[in-house]
Amino acid sequence: MRNIKMTIEYDGGRYLGWQRLGDSDKSIQGKIEHILTQLTGSPTEIIGSGRTDAGTHARGQIANFKTESGMDLNTMQEILIRNLPQDIIVKELKEVHERFHSRYNAKGKQYSYHVWNHVIPSAFERNYSFHYPEKLNIENMQKACHKLTGTHDFIGFSALKKTKKSTVRTIDKITIEKKGNLIHFTFVGNGFLHKMVRIITGTLLEIGAGTLEPEAIDDIFESGVRSDAGITVPSQGLFLDEVFYEK
Repeated sequence: MRNIKMTIEYDGGRYLGWQRLGDSDKSIQGKIEHILTQLTGSPTEIIGSGRTDAGTHARGQIANFKTESGMDLNTMQEILIRNLPQDIIVKELKEVHERFHSRYNAKGKQYSYHVWNHVIPSAFERNYSFHYPEKLNIENMQKACHKLTGTHDFIGFSALKKTKKSTVRTIDKITIEKKGNLIHFTFVGNGFLHKMVRIITGTLLEIGAGTLEPEAIDDIFESGVRSDAGITVPSQGLFLDEVFYEK
């Protein structure tokens, strides 16, 4: 039995997210599994490194699947690219150790979020960024980023209800880079809760606009209450850039 690791890029704009949902063909996982099952001649399930929500994009989603097919991987990749929708691309296939698991072996992830920061929206960036017209104090946003890095309980920055699972995560780095009217947020950490990146981004934007002070981060950590944090920015500006594994 072969274990195949996949690196996948997709535009999530017209999908309900990564995870297969019943008989719906509106998921990334479902689309890929359908083609792989036809290719291998037997039902094939792929395991993703994690879920992405409806409308979220990926530059480097990782998944793996097991198969008894002896097909050459270059040929398999060519067939997948040819038969999948153009907004889903299998960038690489690689045979890995039988015990490799794309979700359980992941050590961290990098996400990015793009904001179009101008009074006038952009016709070209609208599908891949969030239009936020308010003037932003980048310095205050940077101060808040320093408070967010490190190991904390991020329940107040998530869409989770009460859960028995740990909501403690470590953010190694948050960067903010402005290029013209586009602001790029990058988040690197060992894991992220449901909608955590989108809520943190919304909170940082409200701090930049002056609705919240940088010290609000401390208050949210202390209270653990979602409503104390900022808005949940929409999914079209969010990208899963990379998943990290031990070499």
